[in-house]
Amino acid sequence: MVTYFQQKVYSLCEQIPKGKVSTYGELARALNSSPRAVGQALKCNPFAPKVPCHRVVSADGRIGGFMGQMKGKAIEKKIVLLKSEGVIVSSDGILDLRLVHWF
Repeated sequence: MVTYFQQKVYSLCEQIPKGKVSTYGELARALNSSPRAVGQALKCNPFAPKVPCHRVVSADGRIGGFMGQMKGKAIEKKIVLLKSEGVIVSSDGILDLRLVHWF
């Protein structure tokens, strides 16, 4: 079951175009919520990849979490997905938000 808040998060996340990213904080501000709440909603995303939660990163350009994980195979998958869309991710998992930022 998807909550009303999760629906709002997923709807906003769907608007992020391929090759671009937004941040947990920006989605939270748009929804009058908190970055942590956005992250929790994305962690439970049953609509991936239609709802591209991999396009949401930390405010400092770090990759952030993915599928409830902060390291390991899930993060590697997030990086692969972003790179497949043309997003450049450094070897230490940081994006240059000036190049790929959307909101």
